[in-house]
Parts: sequence; C-alpha cells; structure tokens
Amino acid sequence: MRPALRLYSIRQKLTAMNMLVSGAALLLACTAFASYELRTFRESIVRNISIQAQIAGANSASALVFNDPEAARVTLSALSAAPYILSAGIYTEQGDQFATWSRTPQTNEVPVRQEPISSAETHVFTSDRLILVRVVQFQNKKLGIVRIESDLAEIKDRLFGFAGIVLAVLLMSLLAAFAFSSIFQKTTARPIAQLAETARVVSRDKAYDVRAPLTTNAAEIVVLIRAFNQMLEQIELRDTALKAAREELEIRVIKRTAQLEAVNRELESFTYSVAHDLRAPLRHIQGFIDALMEDAAPNLTPQAHTYLSRIIESTRRMDQLISDLLALAQVGRQELNLKITDLTPLVQNVVRDLALEAGDRHIDWRIGKLPVVPCDPGLMKLVFQNLLANSMKYTRPRDPAIIEVGQTPSNGEQVIFVRDNGVGFNMKYAHKLFGVFERLHRREDFEGTGVGLATVQRIIHKHGGKIWAEAEVDRGATFYIVIGTTLEPAPAGTIPALANSESA
Repeated sequence: MRPALRLYSIRQKLTAMNMLVSGAALLLACTAFASYELRTFRESIVRNISIQAQIAGANSASALVFNDPEAARVTLSALSAAPYILSAGIYTEQGDQFATWSRTPQTNEVPVRQEPISSAETHVFTSDRLILVRVVQFQNKKLGIVRIESDLAEIKDRLFGFAGIVLAVLLMSLLAAFAFSSIFQKTTARPIAQLAETARVVSRDKAYDVRAPLTTNAAEIVVLIRAFNQMLEQIELRDTALKAAREELEIRVIKRTAQLEAVNRELESFTYSVAHDLRAPLRHIQGFIDALMEDAAPNLTPQAHTYLSRIIESTRRMDQLISDLLALAQVGRQELNLKITDLTPLVQNVVRDLALEAGDRHIDWRIGKLPVVPCDPGLMKLVFQNLLANSMKYTRPRDPAIIEVGQTPSNGEQVIFVRDNGVGFNMKYAHKLFGVFERLHRREDFEGTGVGLATVQRIIHKHGGKIWAEAEVDRGATFYIVIGTTLEPAPAGTIPALANSESA
C-alpha cells in the first residue's frame, strides 16, 4: 500500500485524504444515527405489540372465565387491523391452546402448546419476527396467556429507507469534499507542486538561476518558497565563484605544469651533462694513477700505496655513481617501448648474469612462474637487475642466501615479489627507501650509491604501476611490484624466445 501511495502526486493525495476523512466521518455519523433509530424503532414496535396484547388479553378474560373460545377468536381477529401482526393465540393457565388467529389461515402459524412464563410479559426477536407473550389476569388472578407474532418488515423498510438516505447524503458530501479539495489545492497543493517541479529542474539541469513562483496564499508555504529561492541564489553565487576559481586554477595548473616540465627537462639535461662531463676528468685521474702505479710503484712508501688505493676506490665509486645518475636521467627522458613480455625468462636471464658475479657464494635462486605483461622489456630488465643485485648484496652474511621471485594475487591484482633472507631494514625508515642518495645501511657495511631503488621506482611509475617494500631487521626484505595491466601466463615455449630477444 505505501509504495503505491508514493506514485501519486500531492494533489491526488490531498484530494483522496479529504474525501476519505469526510466519507468516513459521515459514514460513522450515519451508522450511529441508524443504530439509534433502529433501537428506538424496535422499542416502539414492542410497545405497540404490548398494547395490542394487553387489549386482547383484557377482552379475552371473560371468554376464559366462561370457557368461550369463539368469543376469544373474535377478539383476536380484531388484530388484523395491525398490518404487521401475523398471528395470535390465547392459552389457558396450564398452557393448553384456547383460541388462535392467523393472517394466513392455511398455515399453522401458532404452536399447539405454549410453555408458561414466569413474568407478566416477555418478548424475543428472531431473524424476521417479534414474538411477545403476556399474562391474562382478572382480579389479580392468572387466567392464561396471550401470544402475538409480528412481522419485522416495517423495520426492514425503515432500514432500506435509512440506507437510501445515507447513500444520497454520502454521495453529496463526497462531491462537496471534492469541490472543497479543488479549492484547497489551488491555495496549498499547487504551490508545493510548483516548488517540487522547480527542485526537480534544478537537480536535473543544475540550473541554479531558476526560481520557484511565489504565491499569496498560505503564509508557511510563502516562507518555504522564499527560503528555497534564497538558497538557490546563494548556490548560484557560489557556483559562479567556483567556476571562476576552477578556471583560474586550471590556468595556473597548466602554467605550473608547463614550468615543472621545463624545469624537469632542464634538470635531466643538467644531470646528464654533468654526469657525462665528469667522466672525462675521472678517466684522466684513473689513467694517471695507473701510470704512477706502473712507473713509480717500487719507489713509493707503504703509506703512499695506501693513499693511491683510496684514490682508486674513490674513483671507482664515483664512476659507479655517474653511471647510476646517467641511468636515472635516461629513464626520465626515455619513451616507453611497450611489448607483450613474459617476465619469467627475462628474470632468468638477469639471474644468469648475476650468478657469474656471485663467485663461490652459495645462493638458492627460486624463480617462480611470472605473468605476461605489456612493458618496456629493457627498462623492466633494469628493474630486476637492481632488485636482485640488492638482494645479493644484503644476503652476503647468509649461507645459504635465499632469493625468491614470484607472484601472488592481492586485491584483484597480480603482485610480483622479490624476497630474500638478508639483513632487512627497519620499517620506520621505509619512507626513505626510494629517495635518491638515501641509504639505510652504513657504507662501510654495504657498498652502493643510493640511486638504484630510485631508478626502479621511476621505471615502475612510468609504467603506471606501484612498488613498496616490507622488511624486518635481520629477517630479510620483500619488494612488491604491480606493473599496470597483467595478462595470463604464456604457455611454455611460446613467449620465452621473444622475451629473450627483447631483453638481451
């Protein structure tokens, strides 16, 4: 019922409510009046029949005394003047039938024997008749009883008459209620409907310059409409200001983006130029050191040899730093060359190269089935070279070292992981992990320039992916990678040859 009511407009609901209330009130009033009239009319019929029984009993007393049934029948026949009396009978004190009369003589309307009554008069209503029994007395002596049956057709006629009147009044009242509802709608429902239509237009079209029409009726509705229009005015002003601010912000963002792009290009160009130009004097230093070691080594003191060794180590470290900076700058300038690549053989090639550098170390390489992804195979090879080289470096104190590469589903994505059982790191400093020149371990313990992981992060972000790490001190570290959109793993023997040729 309630969901169906929601489909109707407020005008229809108000009309239905007015007519329902008016009809229900009128129906209750008519029902109460009819019930009262019916009860009163029944009491009136009982009184009339009681009077008839009293007269018939008084006129039949002498017939009972002198045992004259014929005289009693004549007395009872006088009841035919009352159109609703059907039959009557006089019975002796012992309950024997003395005299009867019936409006339809061919039927036996009167019982042969009537049980004695305990009071002077009693009556009972059946479905269609009134039966009244009264004691016949003479000089305070009970002679017999008189029994009269009356038809209730008069009550039914009265009820039908009431029903017709109630129906006519109800119909006229509903028509009047409908007419008053129409007048009421003009003053109340129509402004509310117009307000609702305005709200619908504003919500649908975002047209905040629309206003609800004012009305001169119903002070509360006028207040509501004015408040609604004022709210629209405020929203319109804010919307206009917001659009202007958004346009200004977009212009500023475009300008700032252009500036940042120019600065980034200049920085990358500067980094590349500086790193490239530093290599020439560095090679000169290395060349002169080699010449000095070759020509004057026997004449040098042990302390001089120590100094030269430190110079050689510093130049080697600077050369590695320059190489890493060049790689980082190249990643920023290089365009992606996306190809469908199976990462399993790509990682296997990287492991094969790194295993040659491991020497006699015992490393347990565990390479699982990796996904097929659209990526730049050259840059992705650089990612795994850095991550696996890190794992080799930080598992140096372990024997055996365990380095694992695999994939696992997480939140609907295929996540690639690189896990080791190395020295790990404190997660309190994880936010520094991918910063340039940031290191979480001492240079004396583990070599490095602090550029490798920054390069890895830049490559992953360039692919639209993400990278993060989890670790515990002395319990290893795990790096997680999501590379954009992953595909299903390729069947064995189909992609590896292509991937090998791409990543070589």
